[in-house]
Amino acid sequence: MPSPSGLVDLRSDTVTTPTPEMRRAMAGAEVGDDGYGEDPTVNQLQELAAQATGKPAGLYVPSGTMANQLALRLLARPGTEVLCAQRAHVYRYEAGAAGRNAAVQMRPLDDGDGLLHAEAVDRALADRAHHLPPISLVCIENTHMPANGRAWTRDQVSEIARLVRAETLALHCDGARIFNASVALETPVASLVAEVDTVMFCLSKGLGAPVGSVLCGPADVVGEAAVERKRLGGGMRQAGVIAAAGIVALHTMVDRLADDHARARRLAGALADLFPGSVDPDAVRTNVVCCGVSALPADLIARLREHGVLAGTIDSQTVRFMTHKDVDDADLERTLGALKQIAAGG
Repeated sequence: MPSPSGLVDLRSDTVTTPTPEMRRAMAGAEVGDDGYGEDPTVNQLQELAAQATGKPAGLYVPSGTMANQLALRLLARPGTEVLCAQRAHVYRYEAGAAGRNAAVQMRPLDDGDGLLHAEAVDRALADRAHHLPPISLVCIENTHMPANGRAWTRDQVSEIARLVRAETLALHCDGARIFNASVALETPVASLVAEVDTVMFCLSKGLGAPVGSVLCGPADVVGEAAVERKRLGGGMRQAGVIAAAGIVALHTMVDRLADDHARARRLAGALADLFPGSVDPDAVRTNVVCCGVSALPADLIARLREHGVLAGTIDSQTVRFMTHKDVDDADLERTLGALKQIAAGG
C-alpha cells in the first residue's frame, strides 16, 4: 500500500496509517473505563499480547518509551546501574528519562555487532568489586535498531539470561520490533522472550496501529506497572477506541512483515552497489537499513526529498531507511530510481 501523502516516507515505521480494517474496528469498539479495568477491548488486547509473549499479563500504554520506563521503575533499584547497549533506545532515545524517572544510572556496553556479549556483561559485573555502583537490571533490545535491526536469536538471549540469573538480576527486553525478529528468525515471539522478566512491544511501528505499546510480564509486576502508569500520566479511559486497532494489528499485520524485510534487503543491496561501503546488505534481515554518512553524498537526504523520497538520521554518522506497510514495490522502485540518479550526479 503506497503512502497516502504521495511521498515515499522511509524515515521510520512509525509513520504508517491505520488500515481500513483498523478504522472500522476503532469506530465500532466496545469501550469502558480502563481506569477501573473495565474496557473490554483494552482487556482483550492485553490478553492477546500476554499470549503472544508467553507472559502472564500485559498492560496497554501510550508509547514504547513509557513501557520501557515502567520496566526500569519496577525492575531496577534506585541508585544502581542498568546495563544496556551503547546505542540502546533506553539509553539514547528516551530523553534521559531513566535518570529522572527511575533514579538509575545507565551503563552502556559495546554493541558494535548489535549484541550485548556475555564477556562484556561479565566484566561489568566484576567491576562492582572495585567501587563501581551495584547493578540491578540488564536491558536488551530485539531487534537492535542501529545495527540494521539485528534480530537476537533465542540462544543469544539465553547467553545473557544465564549470567543475569546467576547474579539474581532482572532482565528486560525492549522488544519494540520483536515481531520483526520473530518473522525474520521464524521463531515464535514467546520463545524469543521466554527468559526475560518483562518485554514490551510497539503496536505503532511495523504492526501499523496508530497508538500504543504493551508491557508484558508477571502479573504482580504488571499490576504495579498499572499504578506507575497512572503516576506518569498514562491512564487512558475509554482506550478501547485505539486498542481495537492493536487487536487488528496482532491478527493481520505480523506475517506481512516479511514483505518489509524483503524490500529492505533490496534497498540495502542497491545502496551498497551505488555507494560502496555505506552498508553491508548481508546484515539487513529485518526492516532497517542504516548507512554510514561517510560513504554517502553529503546532501543525500535533501536530494532524495527533491525526488519525493524521505529518509532520516539516527545520529550524526548514520542515515536510516525503514520499510513498512505504506511502502510498496512501486515506492521502492521510485526510491531506487532516485538513488541511481543521485549516484550519477543527477
